[in-house]
Amino acid sequence: MKKIRTVLLILFILIGIGFSYIQYKKSNVELSVIKYLTTEKNISNGDIISSEPFIANLQGDKKWMVSIKLKDDDKTYYYYKNKDKVVLESYVENGVERVQ
Repeated sequence: MKKIRTVLLILFILIGIGFSYIQYKKSNVELSVIKYLTTEKNISNGDIISSEPFIANLQGDKKWMVSIKLKDDDKTYYYYKNKDKVVLESYVENGVERVQ
């Protein structure tokens, strides 16, 4: 019985580490994108309607992306972080995706 508890504890710890890593990556990219938009693109926090980090079906740094909606802008922008640089990957306008 004690072995089963130990195995379950180790399993829960490994699952927790994996979940924490995913949450950290998504949060880190989201904060970097918001900081980039507010400091380098001079967009106020109030103009950012939504920011949603997600895991994309892409490889490398593009796997961790953030979708951004801005006030008075119909486009949805998709950013990722390449090392220390934030990159606009694509945007959607009128249902059509345009890759940068």
